[in-house]
Amino acid sequence: MSNALVTIADQVRQRVRRDGVDLSSDSELASRYVRDEVRRYSERALGGSVPLLADEAQAAREVVAALTGYGPLQPFFDDDTVEELWINGPEHVFVARNGVPEFTGIRLTDSHVRDLVERMLQTSGRRVDLSSPFVDASLPDGSRLHVVIPDVTRKHWAVNVRKFSQRIRDLDRLVELGSLTQHAADYLRLCVLAGENIVVSGATQSGKTTMLNALLAAGRPHERVVTVEETFELSVPSHDSVGMQCRQPSLEGTGEISLRRLIKEALRMRPDRLVVGEVRDAESLDLLIALNSGLPGMSSIHANSAREALVKLCTLPLLAGRNIDSNFVVPTVASSVDVVVHCEMTSNGARRVAEIASLTGECSDGVVESSALFRTVGGVLIQTGAIPARLSKFQAVGLDPVSLLLSAVA
Repeated sequence: MSNALVTIADQVRQRVRRDGVDLSSDSELASRYVRDEVRRYSERALGGSVPLLADEAQAAREVVAALTGYGPLQPFFDDDTVEELWINGPEHVFVARNGVPEFTGIRLTDSHVRDLVERMLQTSGRRVDLSSPFVDASLPDGSRLHVVIPDVTRKHWAVNVRKFSQRIRDLDRLVELGSLTQHAADYLRLCVLAGENIVVSGATQSGKTTMLNALLAAGRPHERVVTVEETFELSVPSHDSVGMQCRQPSLEGTGEISLRRLIKEALRMRPDRLVVGEVRDAESLDLLIALNSGLPGMSSIHANSAREALVKLCTLPLLAGRNIDSNFVVPTVASSVDVVVHCEMTSNGARRVAEIASLTGECSDGVVESSALFRTVGGVLIQTGAIPARLSKFQAVGLDPVSLLLSAVA
């Protein structure tokens, strides 16, 4: 900020201390305090004692952002076209729009970055320090914050904020954006209504969380949905929903709550659908056990293809302990998972569904069998002509996916 804006911000802080108010929880009060101080400053500027402000309204916005928001980063939080923001160093601040990175040119200081991170963590109850140099947290607007500090990083704090688009709320919106076809969206909607167990796979930034949110929006409004995540990212439209996130250990190393623990607790909460934000480790075993109990569920996983997602699901549970054997895991994956939706981000930053695979329920020579119902050919998602091998869940609720799939190739 310029010297003039620093002066105005200091005057507002003095008034806040005198009045004993909290501007962080009252945006209207913050704006009023700032406008008052901007007006007083402009009156002094007219007398020649201080420099004039070029734009009073812009000055007021910048001061409000510095006091209650995230300073020079606030415009990027307010910009719906910005998907992600990251700081490699005080003078290396980037954003991404439509999957394409942009250098912002913003110049910060190390202390400014630390102050911004502390402000972001203020409402999360989480911390980052030498004893815990990594932190994941959710910001009040739903964005996800990830921070790494030295000496894990070489010199500067590394900050990443991933925003989640509020413009994409359902499968129809994904169709409008060209991420999948109408036939594919209709089939996925039937899968959700039938209580199929769905795994969304893809690389980082391929749109897995967005797809999970869109699938959740396709569910019945009376369903009770319980979500478990490392940090809050999912947005459940159902009124009857509970979201839980993991907790870091205290300074004494106690009080940690893992994803495995949350999955077990979720099963005691009478869910109609269990959603695990992402499986990366041994919690995949607990997810499989939950799905094998007849409870409809969804989850995401990092993988390069639908096939590799299934291979990974058969491997991760082995991390749960020596007594876990692939002879148990592979058949459980085959019988518990119904559909894999694989997402990808193209070279131009577009996100799309690359494949929808249906599991047959069988495994052969340690490999889970599946068939691709939809596959990308020449950049277009087409229906392959295959139909699901298991139809009992659809038939139980009076749905007919076969007619839908055949009409797609007619």
